[in-house]
Amino acid sequence: MLMNVPFLNLAAQYESLRPELLPVVERTLAASHYILGPNVTAFEQEIASFSGAKFGVGVNSGSDALTLALRALDIGPGDEVITTPFTYIAPAESIHQVGARIVFADIDAATFQISPGEVARKITPRTKAIIPVHLFGQAAPLAELLALAQKHGLHVVEDCAQAIGAISAGRRVGSTGRLGCFSFYPTKNLGADGDGGMIVTSDEALARKLRMLRVHGIERRYYHDLHGYNSRLDELQAAILRVKLPHLERWNLRRGEIADRYSAGLAGLPLQVPVTAPGNTHVFHVYAILAENRDALQKHLADQGISTLIYYPLPLHLQKVYASLGWQTGDFPVAEEISRKILPLPIYPELTDAQADYVAETIRSFFAAAGS
Repeated sequence: MLMNVPFLNLAAQYESLRPELLPVVERTLAASHYILGPNVTAFEQEIASFSGAKFGVGVNSGSDALTLALRALDIGPGDEVITTPFTYIAPAESIHQVGARIVFADIDAATFQISPGEVARKITPRTKAIIPVHLFGQAAPLAELLALAQKHGLHVVEDCAQAIGAISAGRRVGSTGRLGCFSFYPTKNLGADGDGGMIVTSDEALARKLRMLRVHGIERRYYHDLHGYNSRLDELQAAILRVKLPHLERWNLRRGEIADRYSAGLAGLPLQVPVTAPGNTHVFHVYAILAENRDALQKHLADQGISTLIYYPLPLHLQKVYASLGWQTGDFPVAEEISRKILPLPIYPELTDAQADYVAETIRSFFAAAGS
């Protein structure tokens, strides 16, 4: 019999939290302090502490977090920033928005994380920063990247949008680089009921500058010291996120349980399951397999009631928006190969064991029918 398995189920999370969420929403609305209120201040402190940093600065989105981080580091025209071509566009977009040059470095075929060896090849006298993306829920190779950054005098800006709570060498992501940038987009492991983002740092001067940049460059109202932005974390979203934060570690553990169940259920099949690098604790924002016949497998799953979503079908260097920059097919072969084969499966804390087993069994039936 067919079983319905949605790729994501935000309604299930809401139902489980409804008794906690609704009173908090009502109190926040009744207090009528809607912009940079006490919930934002408290949530900034809570995320900073959770991440192992000293300061948190709430902003409108994870994308804005990256852009403001680069602005705070005075990166701009004439500078180069290295990042991965296999991720959402936000890191590259932030580099473009500050006027710097986007430089891509290819990824590791096993973990899909940016390759330190490829980063090393791309460093020039104009390089000012590296943006490693902690893709799909585990840390990029921070030790190697930090060693490169120290050797060449570079900043490391961690994109933690998909990996809140992930650990590398005993430290949570966001606390190792100069700045850590988080997204609270609703689909994230810690998701708001709208947009939201945060930058964490242990540099007090950077935190002060970021607070100015998010509010039109001011410290005192109507006195503008910098060209800034209108990028503030919403008070209502901060209140909602404060309700959700105490549940995050339990949710992340559940994601790990589902990932283990998938990997066991798919053992022996001609596909690649996720690889967790030594020293990393993976929080599985995405559980992605690689399959040669990805499109046929995706259709088979859909026919059996299982929704999937491909991250990312076209690497950033081949996107139309960057056509004028001259990248060609073959420039980043690992990222291109992964894009052709990748198939993320449903994973979220409310996914049941029965649903996970059904997904694995359906995949096994596909390969059995193909004679693999």
